[in-house]
Amino acid sequence: MAGADWSKSVELAVARQAARSGGQFQLQELVANELERIVRETGSRGLTPEATLRRELQQLRDRGGIEFVGSGHYRMTASPLLLPGATKGKCVFVVGSHSIYADQPDRFYRFPQRWLNAAARSLGQWVIYQEPRRAGPRGYYAIARVEQIVRDPADPAMYLALIEPGSYLEFGRDVPFQLEGQAVERGLLYQDGRLNNGRAIQSIRSISDVDFDHILRLGLVGSEELLPREDSDVSTENRVREDWLSPVERETALVSRTVRDRQFRKRVLEAYEDRCALTGMKLINGGGRVETQAAHIMGVEHKGPDRVENGIALSGTVHWMFDRGLISLSNDGDILLSHKINDLNGVAKLLHSDRRARLPANSAVRPDVRFLAWHREYHRFAA
Repeated sequence: MAGADWSKSVELAVARQAARSGGQFQLQELVANELERIVRETGSRGLTPEATLRRELQQLRDRGGIEFVGSGHYRMTASPLLLPGATKGKCVFVVGSHSIYADQPDRFYRFPQRWLNAAARSLGQWVIYQEPRRAGPRGYYAIARVEQIVRDPADPAMYLALIEPGSYLEFGRDVPFQLEGQAVERGLLYQDGRLNNGRAIQSIRSISDVDFDHILRLGLVGSEELLPREDSDVSTENRVREDWLSPVERETALVSRTVRDRQFRKRVLEAYEDRCALTGMKLINGGGRVETQAAHIMGVEHKGPDRVENGIALSGTVHWMFDRGLISLSNDGDILLSHKINDLNGVAKLLHSDRRARLPANSAVRPDVRFLAWHREYHRFAA
């Protein structure tokens, strides 16, 4: 049976599909375009996901969110969203760890009507996430690309900038708002060098390509900080460069698996202090490189985001088993072993004796339960 998460995810899926087709959509279009995404977002497939989707649609219809117009066609009861005309360009989305808007940056950014004109610029564009902190910088920490802008199905007074799956990327290091007393984002300065405070506190603001690239250079770690694996065939052309020569080169870097893996690895290994969460091992080779690897919980091939909450530090053998669904984790960090393992005793000797993963003390960087749920569901995990 679908739960509350399924209901919310289906509402978003309907909003996305309706936006593509001008308000009206077919059931089979929704199934083809959105069903797998719903499963990714909820971590729940069930025995008959299409039947579950149909039940959720009926419930949404009963709530008045959609209406049936015949022959497998539905229509949203709210009028289609007409975005204001705006010159497209990159933007900064300001978020907060205690925000009332409950953003999920790899999925959506929520905002009120007053920012709709500004948000319209970001459609189809890259955005940078910035988190102000009174106690010290987080600053600029991630990028993503905006896929669509829709009304929030849960609140007609709010809107959602929906993020393109797989585009979200956390920088290898946070970029502070100011360096040496000067704003990193030069577009926030008056001509005399003073900070435009009114613009700096805007929840959504445009950012120039020059400032965008400058922040990328500061945030993306390069090969000098995170060496490739010794058995890697990564060429120097694929590594992060000190200069961005063109928009094409920048775009190539932002979707490069090499660049993304480097940022993800640094974030995850820092969170786990270079130690395997399931075995406790911290092996370092003669060149100073740790053996521990950064594993995606929801795989990249399934549009799993490059964020630390979708990662866990694992030794090579355990990583191999985790990716194949032989090992998984409960939401509470219990290590689960599959009955498919042909040497349970041998595997058990590798793991912590209490069968508990050692997760970071900082809850903000621990695995998100929706990714753990997806991992167990995808691999049809049976302990």
